Amino acid sequence: MITDPAAPPPVVPAGTMAGGDQPVLPLPGRDLVLRPWTPHDAPALLAAGNDPAIRHWNLFSVPDLADAERRIARMHHRWREESAALWAIADGHHALGLIGWTDIDLAAGTAEIVYWALPAARGGGIVTDAVRRATAWALDDLGLHRLRLCHSVANPASCRVATRTGYPLEGTMRSALHHADGWHDQHLHAHLAGDPRP
Repeated sequence: MITDPAAPPPVVPAGTMAGGDQPVLPLPGRDLVLRPWTPHDAPALLAAGNDPAIRHWNLFSVPDLADAERRIARMHHRWREESAALWAIADGHHALGLIGWTDIDLAAGTAEIVYWALPAARGGGIVTDAVRRATAWALDDLGLHRLRLCHSVANPASCRVATRTGYPLEGTMRSALHHADGWHDQHLHAHLAGDPRP
């Protein structure tokens, strides 16, 4: 393999994720954990994929349990290929939501956070706490440098999550997301290693 001597070294070495199992992360102050998705969570993923708010803001649907199971298997594959790290926000055996990192670029030290909660888990700050915990893992354990949080400008709830968790607004990306109701402008928030953590 030929390397460019002028290129900077990778922020996080390749193999850092794939070399170990995806961890279970306790959620401080709550009787909840962030844990890898399992085939037993397929009904929760099916419910999420058919929830109108989750479908709208996250641009995905899950037609049946078989598709949910395939998606869960793909989550584990994406961990091994070091492109994503997705957890269930779980109360005991039940998945209440999803939190994690997509578009991971270990060499560049960047990733984008994604999250949603099922209706019964909304409104109590669970997603905010999960974003804080996932952020701590990405920066302190994995060693990333820049984390993105993006959402439609028509989704003020996600803007509040970003503000509460230390992701300041950097700007607006025009016509960046194509939703069922048309093109949406998108807010770009980011958190850097060394930024204050609320």
